Amino acid sequence: MGKISSTARSKYIERVKEYKTQIDSILLKEKDTLGIISEDEDNSSYNRVALADDSLNMVSYYLLMNQISLTYLGVKNEGMLNDARKRCYQAIIYLEQVVSDYIDAPFSDYEDKLEMIVRITDSQRYDLVKKLGFAIESVKEGYGDNSRWKWSFVEVEGRFGTIAKNLINLKTFVSGMDPRIDGYEIRQKHLELVEGLLKNSAKRYREKYELSTFRIDDFKKAIQYLSALRRLMAMLGNIGNIEELKKKIDIWKAKMEADQKKKDGNHHK
Repeated sequence: MGKISSTARSKYIERVKEYKTQIDSILLKEKDTLGIISEDEDNSSYNRVALADDSLNMVSYYLLMNQISLTYLGVKNEGMLNDARKRCYQAIIYLEQVVSDYIDAPFSDYEDKLEMIVRITDSQRYDLVKKLGFAIESVKEGYGDNSRWKWSFVEVEGRFGTIAKNLINLKTFVSGMDPRIDGYEIRQKHLELVEGLLKNSAKRYREKYELSTFRIDDFKKAIQYLSALRRLMAMLGNIGNIEELKKKIDIWKAKMEADQKKKDGNHHK
């Protein structure tokens, strides 16, 4: 790679200045909000949703600065990409604190958490989920295909799928799945997105197990995501899918148990 000229470097510094300022102001706001949360638990869920949204705004600034680095300096800015990735995690953590990180659990286990964010509309929830998905996808693209973070994104996307599912208030959602009711299309889209995310997480965790870690824990996670999808389909009365998923889960469980036996057998030799 050729030497970066001082002109190019100056242009880069000038271009990223405003984004760095934006990030600094978000970080200050975050600090204040966390102080408010520690003193006022009542509105903490709404505040955490706002913090997650701000974190995603920061992701877009970090990605823009990486883009500017590519344009002016001809190199990826790994530091910016790493900060963007960490902020995706932070957004996920804030949202897990709001709606829980339960992958496959009865709605009653986290229903009380959704009572704390009733003012957030179905449309706002769907927008937030899309924004988080777009941020994760953009960071992945920024790193490229052969990044050392390749397998760690399986966990990020899995946790994203869990949040997308847990943001759905099943108590009001099921009755709202009537095309004549206002907002039906948004709910349908959110549901389709969750379905795709849970399927993908199951597939990716199984790939991670078979191609990278060989850890039974990863296979268990894959099955958990299938079970979560089956539970969701049952809540919505989707009978055809439930049977299909049950068969798939049984096949995967049998394979996992066979692999475990083989591993145990090898240990004893």
